[in-house]
Amino acid sequence: MSIITTWVDTGNPYVVPSAMSKAGVEVMTKSLAIEWAKFGIRLNAVGPGEIPTEGMSKRLNPGEEPGSRSKERNPMARPGTFEELQNIANFLMAPGQCDWLTGQSIMMDGANALANGSGFFELRHWTDAQWAEARQRIEAQNQKDRAGR
Repeated sequence: MSIITTWVDTGNPYVVPSAMSKAGVEVMTKSLAIEWAKFGIRLNAVGPGEIPTEGMSKRLNPGEEPGSRSKERNPMARPGTFEELQNIANFLMAPGQCDWLTGQSIMMDGANALANGSGFFELRHWTDAQWAEARQRIEAQNQKDRAGR
């Protein structure tokens, strides 16, 4: 199973390296699903929406309450949970659950990408000062992490 992002379908501003690499992972997953099907190997991909983790919160939204964006914008008015990601992974990988499912990408984001498109589009309104502040918060978090090793 591969982990991709919802913006492999839509693109997304401000995350071009992520979009490019995850789109490549999606195509690899689909291509290998075809190639390796004859060996009984199934490959699928999951594109989770916001699932607050320590790493995600520190890197993407330093200073914000984890999951706050999803509470405001997501049609289900909440972020996803790590357990939900585990559940879909278990289903996709368990023998006998759906052995004919291969080469698929499943977006698990509470319909956020369908309702709101790209997740970072609102950042187009940020000023240079807001970008500078975000970079400073991220660098401060990186320094804390390095000091804590």
